[in-house]
Amino acid sequence: MRNLQGRLDLCSVNTATLGHREPLSVTIDRIAAAGFGGIAPWRHEVENANVAELARQLRAVGLSVTGYCRSTYLPATSREQFAANIDANKAALRDAATLGARCFVMVVGGLPEGSRDLDGARAQVIDGIGELLQTARDCGVPLALEPLHPMYAADRAVINTLAQALDICAELDPEHAGNLGVALDVYHCWWDPALRASIARAGQDERLLAFHVCDWLRETRDLLLDRGMMGDGVVDLSGIRRSVEHAGYDGLVEVEIFSKENWWRRDPDDVLRICAERLQNVC
Repeated sequence: MRNLQGRLDLCSVNTATLGHREPLSVTIDRIAAAGFGGIAPWRHEVENANVAELARQLRAVGLSVTGYCRSTYLPATSREQFAANIDANKAALRDAATLGARCFVMVVGGLPEGSRDLDGARAQVIDGIGELLQTARDCGVPLALEPLHPMYAADRAVINTLAQALDICAELDPEHAGNLGVALDVYHCWWDPALRASIARAGQDERLLAFHVCDWLRETRDLLLDRGMMGDGVVDLSGIRRSVEHAGYDGLVEVEIFSKENWWRRDPDDVLRICAERLQNVC
């Protein structure tokens, strides 16, 4: 396992960690000044700005883009809406290419409004990913399927385990063309009894595209917006990273914390300082 001491160049900050309180151009400079090697921006920050100018700024400060967050949800109640969702994701992939993103993070969506058809939603997800593969190939930006904790199956993601995501990769990309893989976020996967076996499989199949860290608080107050800073919860972060890197992952370790009542209220530079400390001493 790599030693992160003094190696913030091996670490990335997902901009959600700072609460999206400042323009992305300011956040880019802040993260670079703190010594991190990478950044993962969100679409609403990019689409409201000049994408080409942001790309130039990122190159100028030497930040790599570890991922572009995130996809438009795929399942829909009509073919017209489904097609619109595909088009929105294709446009986002083109922006991801302009930014030089290492992957486009796919949070695939839950059940369409009013639906109880879980199998149907999952079928739409597979169809949608299949329709996006050629654009991903053309753009040179692989799709990274991010399984979310099962508590999000209704509204955010009907892909809920790493094994399930890998099964979809194997179905749609059996030749391992390099356009489809997974993003492993410890917040969503730490509980999975099959996690270590799935990580090993992902490494063997060369599917590990992104690795996100935070912590799960024992007394979580909000299942979406109360993630913990690394070391404040119950996740064996170093153990999971050891498995991920043993499986061959050599990308950056990305901090992603949603914390409306805690970390998003703090000074951004203090948040980055604490992220840096915990990455080097806890993860």
